[in-house]
Amino acid sequence: MRYSKTHKIETRAKLVETARAITKRGGFSSTGVDALMSAVGMTGGAFYSHFPSKQALFQAVIEDEIRNSAEMLAGGENASGEQLERCLRDYLSTFHVLHPEEGCVLPALGGEIARAEPEVRGAVEKGLKQIQKAWASRVGDSDAAWAIIAQCVGALILSRAVEKEKTRKEIIASTRRAIKKNHFRQG
Repeated sequence: MRYSKTHKIETRAKLVETARAITKRGGFSSTGVDALMSAVGMTGGAFYSHFPSKQALFQAVIEDEIRNSAEMLAGGENASGEQLERCLRDYLSTFHVLHPEEGCVLPALGGEIARAEPEVRGAVEKGLKQIQKAWASRVGDSDAAWAIIAQCVGALILSRAVEKEKTRKEIIASTRRAIKKNHFRQG
């Protein structure tokens, strides 16, 4: 069977997309190459024609994901105050808590990112600085911007760690209210 000229590029993109969802649900280190390749309908041996190592796939996933997370948490570098408020509402939501595969990479894979290669951590740092810049511009305080990011990511982690829905909702709602109360200028 002869493949199209774009087959390898398409397969690589499909593999990255599949790995994003699978690893944000179950963790990257606990997901094997065979499981990832099976999810895209290929054998584990074919993996190495797309990536030199599992770590290279992790880097590709994180680089894509941090761009998505920046958009999700800050609406892009030049987001308006209204866009940031919408980002905050969407980020700190029950849907986001219950669907890590569709959400921000930071609460889902932060621990694994912290142990990753410097290139991965560098990509994350660049994305975090973009998020911080958007929030600093909105709230007028660089330190507060970092605190907002930490509160949002931490609230998601805590919300995913608790058993009761009531506690989960309390964590995300109180975090959202505290950020709005303490950091959003009125007017």
